[in-house]
Amino acid sequence: FTNVYIKNFGEEVDDESLKELFSQFGKTLSVKVMRDPNGKSKGFGFVSYEKHEDANKAVEEMNGKEISGKIIFVGRAQKKVERQAELKRKFEQLKQERISRYQGVNLYIKNLDDTIDDEKLRKEFSPFGSITSAKVMLEDGRSKGFGFVCFSSPEEATKAVTEMNGRIVGSKPLYVALAQRKEERKAHLTNPE
Repeated sequence: FTNVYIKNFGEEVDDESLKELFSQFGKTLSVKVMRDPNGKSKGFGFVSYEKHEDANKAVEEMNGKEISGKIIFVGRAQKKVERQAELKRKFEQLKQERISRYQGVNLYIKNLDDTIDDEKLRKEFSPFGSITSAKVMLEDGRSKGFGFVCFSSPEEATKAVTEMNGRIVGSKPLYVALAQRKEERKAHLTNPE
């Protein structure tokens, strides 16, 4: 790489002072501080070197350095493709975290009596803890006989499974278990948000 990305510097740093700072490592081809439409510095910029070694050295020497009271970040400027890949990775990671947060707190309940709606479902399960959502899956306004209850902690959810599985509500014994991804997926497919 020959392009270096610098961020977190103050507004007083312009192209000239950035060039001064970074040309000590080798010949620069271009130096640019990014600005908004009003010409105000956005606090980041790019330096392009002729040689890879010089760019590398600039990163090693300058990353984490303090420039007028601010610690700057200096790294290899990523190409757009790399940036997108990085963003995608972060997004996937967030998605996984969200999934694991929900695991263990979401209950899948089936064999529901037709008379049970969201409100009744919530009422039946509320003695076990704080419910963040209770939903009976519907088709054309009629119960599909299954639904989900989401608790705020895995302990509450587990307690509800132990107490409620097999309990007769209305005219039928409930089947209650911790929701698996498959069942949740199915629910989302049949119930587009």
